[in-house]
Amino acid sequence: MSTAASSASLTCHSPLLHRPNAPSRISVAVAIPRSLPPLPHLKTKRRNSTTTFCSADAAKDKDTTPIELRYEAFPTVMDINQIREILPHRFPFLLVDRVIEYNAGVSAVAIKNVTINDNFFPGHFPERPIMPGVLMVEAMAQVGGLVMLQPEVGGSRDTFFFAGIDKVRFRKPVIAGDTLVMRMTLIKLQKRFGIAKMEGKAYVGGEVVCEGEFLMATGTGGD
Repeated sequence: MSTAASSASLTCHSPLLHRPNAPSRISVAVAIPRSLPPLPHLKTKRRNSTTTFCSADAAKDKDTTPIELRYEAFPTVMDINQIREILPHRFPFLLVDRVIEYNAGVSAVAIKNVTINDNFFPGHFPERPIMPGVLMVEAMAQVGGLVMLQPEVGGSRDTFFFAGIDKVRFRKPVIAGDTLVMRMTLIKLQKRFGIAKMEGKAYVGGEVVCEGEFLMATGTGGD
């Protein structure tokens, strides 16, 4: 791209250039372009005087899917009817609604939908509905029962009992509207004595709310 240029004459005065018999003025002709072409690798941006703050999600392409269609439901490995066939508990003490993962004789993950209609909320507490910690432990023990009362382990529904707990910690309160996700894993099984040791963790929104170690009596002990 060619550009038009104009000529100008510059006059310099410098003592360094002053010599005998030399002119004290030097005239230099310089071509000055009227306009410079834009550099191809630079892009000019007009800056706004205001600062906009946005979340990381906003920086991504916006998801136009309605929020009620955006998230998938938990899978169903065992529904409530299958759970009732295994556990002897009934209302108001059946605290497991669905099994979402099951590894035979090893572990199970189940959920308890905590709602304001649960019968313990009117008393715990009327002004601040919090699920009692002992019921969280009981719900986790029931998930452990789903692991132990299976043919792979050999537990008996008639002689299966919750035998003890250790190192239980409650990390955060569980309130009405939460979904309690509980994982119980068999750590050690002593069939001779009919004792099983399990590790349990309960989560809400991916954060641990309760954890501990559980002892189960399978009722299958004996030589």
